[in-house]
Amino acid sequence: MPQNPADRRVVVTGPPRRTSRVPGAYRPRTEIAEQTTLGHTYVRSLMRSQLRAALTVGAVLVLLIGPLPLVFAAAPDAGRLQWLVLGFCLYAPLVLLARWYVRRAERNERDFVRLVEDR
Repeated sequence: MPQNPADRRVVVTGPPRRTSRVPGAYRPRTEIAEQTTLGHTYVRSLMRSQLRAALTVGAVLVLLIGPLPLVFAAAPDAGRLQWLVLGFCLYAPLVLLARWYVRRAERNERDFVRLVEDR
């Protein structure tokens, strides 16, 4: 046994250091599952961002396709032009618009999951 009191061993006890979360920590997933006001706000924010993307796509579609009847009415004898525009020139912007929408919706959902999973 050591003679000096400073050389004495002391046992230190406390909470484990390797816990990933503090007990009672805030969990957005439980807020959503329990349908609290905060959980409702989280879900509403996801729905709002998805709606914003859908309305953007709708507005672009209206601006892209809406004037076509006026253009076709201005040139009634240009039948080949109508088929060319409808058959070929319209598909590339529609595919790009659809691709943008899908990527945006997936990014919104990924951000929401990251928020809920607390990663």
